Amino acid sequence: MLITSSHTLKKLAAIVWYAGVVILLLKSTGLFIHAYSDGVKPAVLVVSVLTGLAIGWIKSKYMFVNICKKNLRRICELKEPRLWQFYRIRFFFFLGLMIFAGNYFSRLAKGNNSMVVLLAVLELSIATALFLSSHCFWTHLKTTSAK
Repeated sequence: MLITSSHTLKKLAAIVWYAGVVILLLKSTGLFIHAYSDGVKPAVLVVSVLTGLAIGWIKSKYMFVNICKKNLRRICELKEPRLWQFYRIRFFFFLGLMIFAGNYFSRLAKGNNSMVVLLAVLELSIATALFLSSHCFWTHLKTTSAK
């Protein structure tokens, strides 16, 4: 029943990872544009974008790469990989929680430019961390398909 290869699970995990990059990048861009149209100075936005990118790089290096590698090792160790096992159940629980929290904070931030910019920085930092750590998928897919 829905048994697949670990290679397929790794590809599915990469798709979800990149979906997060795209969604968060679009959302943070929208928030930065909204803040600009509400009168936030361009210099503040430039510093905010650079801060989001820097925080994302740090998150990637010290947290997201490890999470990604750990999940890829877990996938490799599955004896009979099932289609839904590209992430653990708790990943999907926390993903849902983060989506809910992101939407809640977006609504809460309306009308408060400082909160909008902070939320944009947070979302940009996560998008950056996801993107920079995604090299793990390609490195792992290359090495496992060569075997």
